[in-house]
Amino acid sequence: MAVSTVGLLVILCVFVLMFLRIPIAIAMAIPAIIGILYIRGWDTLFSAFDTIVWTQSYSYTLTTIPLFVLMGQFIYSSGISSELFTTFRNWFSGLRGGLAMATIGSSAMFAAASGSSLATTGTIGVMASKEMLAAGYSKSLTGGSIAAGGTLGILIPPSTMFIIYGMMTEQSIGKLLMAGILPGILLTLFFMITIYVASLIKPSLIAESSKEKVSWKERFSSLKSTIWIILLFIIVLGGMYIGIFTATESAGAGALGAFVIGLARKKLTLQKINEAIFETIKTTGFIFAIVIGAFILNYVLTITRVPHLISDFLFATNLSPLMLFIIIVVMYIILGAIMDTLSMIVVTIPIILPLIEAVGFDLIWFGVIIVLVVEMGLISPPVGMNCFVLNGVVKELELTEIFKGALIFMIPILTLIALLYVFPEIALYIPYSVK
Repeated sequence: MAVSTVGLLVILCVFVLMFLRIPIAIAMAIPAIIGILYIRGWDTLFSAFDTIVWTQSYSYTLTTIPLFVLMGQFIYSSGISSELFTTFRNWFSGLRGGLAMATIGSSAMFAAASGSSLATTGTIGVMASKEMLAAGYSKSLTGGSIAAGGTLGILIPPSTMFIIYGMMTEQSIGKLLMAGILPGILLTLFFMITIYVASLIKPSLIAESSKEKVSWKERFSSLKSTIWIILLFIIVLGGMYIGIFTATESAGAGALGAFVIGLARKKLTLQKINEAIFETIKTTGFIFAIVIGAFILNYVLTITRVPHLISDFLFATNLSPLMLFIIIVVMYIILGAIMDTLSMIVVTIPIILPLIEAVGFDLIWFGVIIVLVVEMGLISPPVGMNCFVLNGVVKELELTEIFKGALIFMIPILTLIALLYVFPEIALYIPYSVK
């Protein structure tokens, strides 16, 4: 059997196992191990494991993941999230859709200290849903705005998705995190505009009584709750921007900063510290298992040259860069609707990477595109994880209503993807101005 055929069979087996709901790390590792044994034998397999499993696990860059996860856990334990929602609720009071906009705003702010879409959705969702439903918001707009706001957790830095993409493409983690800043701000604004326009087109989404009034004194007074997040954001991203920290050092400074914030607010008990560490270990173990499985799969794809064969085939079609870009985005939209988003990325990036490099797309810019298509996957039926998380923490919101409301927020994401294609500087200005 030809080596390339073995590679294609390995990919096919991976997809079949994933659709059978086999854990993604196992679904990638088992076919890859069998492929290595068939092509190279036991000696190469042991050598590959020594190189991949042992060496890659000790990668200095990978330590960024647990440190950023720990930072988010400490911020959550500090009780800042509820105050963030109150702040944005006060500032958007009086506007039609103000509570839904406050949900987006508080999600964006929490994302700056979390790095996880699921954590952002679950944390903000509990508070925001009660307020919005009590104010007469429809279940679809309530669920949709919370799920969409949660997607900002992987776009606004820090972001575990950027870290994993950077590891797989050998790109600067610091530059990738910086690249998410302006697109994150823009998408936050686009989400808010979507809420306002949707409420005008369909007034029944929001009850008139929901437009509460808050004094300017209350608004400015509530801003103090955002100081902690802004300070942490400046430490983490500012330190990288001016060259004080590497990405890993920045993650360490962020985790320490979040710990100090929790102590200063007198919210971190010994029990909460233990819970934060345990959750960090659990999350990190899950991510590392997937990453190691992906590296084993990548080894098989490298020795079988499958990615280059696919790249050469598509490149030989003489399609324009725009058409290739559209095909890739559409492919990810389809895959995002039927696959877990992290699985989708670790399986497909090694396959399309040679094509992206051949076309000449900037890999930092493309990292932002990848995160945006992942965001669509997080809110698209039938496996949109943000929607399932929200349904799990807020029983009053039916899954069908959440998906129904979330679908309209795919429009601003697609709009931003189009803007980034036309104006790539939106993503590249900050990272390439880093000292």
